[in-house]
Amino acid sequence: MIVVIDTSSLLSLVRYYLPFDNNNVLFDFIKLKIENEEIIVLDKVFQESLYTAKGIVIEKLDYLKLKKNQVNTTDLLPFPKFFNQLEHNFINGSAKNRLSTVEFENRKDAFLESADAKLLLYALKNKSDNVIIVSEETESNNDNKAFKKIPAICKFLNLDILTLPELFEKYPEISFEFR
Repeated sequence: MIVVIDTSSLLSLVRYYLPFDNNNVLFDFIKLKIENEEIIVLDKVFQESLYTAKGIVIEKLDYLKLKKNQVNTTDLLPFPKFFNQLEHNFINGSAKNRLSTVEFENRKDAFLESADAKLLLYALKNKSDNVIIVSEETESNNDNKAFKKIPAICKFLNLDILTLPELFEKYPEISFEFR
């Protein structure tokens, strides 16, 4: 199993889990999984994390600064079928109709360069390696973005997606105790 993790999950990890990790068990576990490339942090996710919540993810998980702990997505390009799905299946409701052609193309280009798109493309490219996307996003659209959220697109593409708590259940060596 290879896990590719979203910014939202890294943020939840440092905000809601690591403060209770008094003995650094979870911190060390995640670090080891990233160093062993069992948990993948894409360069786009790293870049997004620099600017999310004042960079708290990078501050707490400073080992992510090492290029060896980031997967380069420069060569991760969409294929023709993905472009078609983007325009017809991943678009939110009437966004394509309410946007001018230029606005739609700009939003499409921005999406294709986003961490979300790179997560999806990475998972599709490596699907045979049992890749799981981890994200705290929900399917419901509540942010007025032109494109659907990661869970909705994963459902359409038949990609595996979990939240952090669901991921932690997959690792029996992690146990949580609250005192």
